Order: sequence, then C-alpha cells, then structure tokens
Amino acid sequence: MATLGFIEYQDASPEVRAVYDDIMATRKTDWINNFWKALAHDPVTLRRTWSSIKEIMAPGALDPLTKEMLYLAVSVTNQCGYCIASHTAAARKAGMSDAMFAELMAVTGMANETNRLVSGYQVEIDQRFLAAPGKK
Repeated sequence: MATLGFIEYQDASPEVRAVYDDIMATRKTDWINNFWKALAHDPVTLRRTWSSIKEIMAPGALDPLTKEMLYLAVSVTNQCGYCIASHTAAARKAGMSDAMFAELMAVTGMANETNRLVSGYQVEIDQRFLAAPGKK
C-alpha cells in the first residue's frame, strides 16, 4: 500500500480532478493509475509532475516508442518496479516487440556494467570525445 494511500477520482478535490481529467483526456483512457493517485495527496506535486511528463513525453524529435524505451531503460537502472511495469506496457502499446525488449535489456545491462567499470577504474575521458557538438 502507498504510504499515504490513494486518492480516487470521486474523493478528489476539484484541483486534483482537473489534473485527473487532463491525464485521461491526454492519454485517451478512462482510468487513473496508482502513481497519480498517490501523488494527489500533494496537488502541487501532482500538477507539476503531470505537466512535466506531458511536455517531455509529447511528440518531438524522438518518437513515442523511443521515449518509452528510454524511460524503461532508466527505470530498470533505478530498479523502480512500478515504472518498469508501466513503461513496459506503454512501450509495448507503442510497438515494442519481445526482441526489442530483450535487446533493450542487454544494452541497459551492458551500459550499467561498463559505467561502473569506468567509474571504478577512474578512466579519463578521451580528448577526441570532447569535440564540440556536430564536429568530428
């Protein structure tokens, strides 16, 4: 159970209901997931977090599947079971196949392993990697 429990739609303040309504309209769904219902105990955090996620996950230079897979990879790295489940479902809805998931997990695992090796060995960054953006 969430530390403070969940605020269901029917028990929500008008301010929280407005955010819930926007979530459902934006996501074209008829339900609010537990993450939002837990955050609803702090309407300011709920509104700010939803606003940020809505902006970041909106169409942009990266397609929706790529964004969901990135979110999934970071969630795996941070060991957030809730986010892993949520963003696996969203990535699958956006077109992620089993093979893509397996490859994503392999890349995520390898990146975490080599990041720790670089940190442990205190490897200095190659000058060539420090070139200005867009330069070779």
